[in-house]
Amino acid sequence: QVQLVESGGGLVQAGGALRLSCAASGRTFSRYSRGWCRQARGKGRELVAAISWRGGNTNYADSVKGRFTISRDNAKNTVYLQMNSLQPEDPAVYFCAFGRPYGSTRLASADFVSWGQGTQVTVSS
Repeated sequence: QVQLVESGGGLVQAGGALRLSCAASGRTFSRYSRGWCRQARGKGRELVAAISWRGGNTNYADSVKGRFTISRDNAKNTVYLQMNSLQPEDPAVYFCAFGRPYGSTRLASADFVSWGQGTQVTVSS
């Protein structure tokens, strides 16, 4: 069973930046695709970024493309989400996701099997 712990959320002004981290334990980390999703109040969960097991391939939702960057450090069992130019539509609880062995970067819920508890991101205008 994999455990995922997110950190790095908080309050930031519009146009600012935050870096989220997600540490994994309980499973060999390096072979699995990883991702990030978010859920705003009253809305469904939206997958926003995914990264392949070696980190060579990434994919982003149109809503964050050019502003967010996903990366990973397999030696630290950690995946990151650098969020720049945060906008009023970005506030949500952000969850990291654990994918499948050698999984793709497709932004589909079926490709992710475990989720963290989430970290809140708030953007003030």
